[in-house]
Amino acid sequence: MLPFSLTNYFCHARRFSIRKERTRGFTLMELLLVLAILLVMAGLVLPKLMGRQKNANIDATRISIEGLKQAIEMYAVDHDGETPSSSEGLSALLQKPGNDPKWRGPYLDRAPKDAWGHEFQYRYPATKSTWEFDVFSSGPDHLFGNEDDIGNWD
Repeated sequence: MLPFSLTNYFCHARRFSIRKERTRGFTLMELLLVLAILLVMAGLVLPKLMGRQKNANIDATRISIEGLKQAIEMYAVDHDGETPSSSEGLSALLQKPGNDPKWRGPYLDRAPKDAWGHEFQYRYPATKSTWEFDVFSSGPDHLFGNEDDIGNWD
């Protein structure tokens, strides 16, 4: 006689397989349904977030322009009211232009860039703002000369 009976073995194996059938995971249909719901929700939320990011970049660029105006004003205080020329540009705020005895800078820590990573433009005399100079960014479309340009005239 065997130490174990084959009938006990088969009965035990059948019980185990029945239990295994009872435990189940998610069906493919359930997973696809959850995925579809998540995609619909993302489709509703992402456009709103992207619009907010654009507005945040515009606001950050305007704040940077205010900082540039202050740096140019400090330069003008040291230069008896004169702002940098267009040829000197914003680099006059970073490095001493030539043999300028009145320069007490640097007036900025680093070359300024807008929220999209592009350098600001400087123009003296001003053509758009009520200030003596224009400081501006090309804005979200990265093209100068259209309505989305951001400058000290806003």
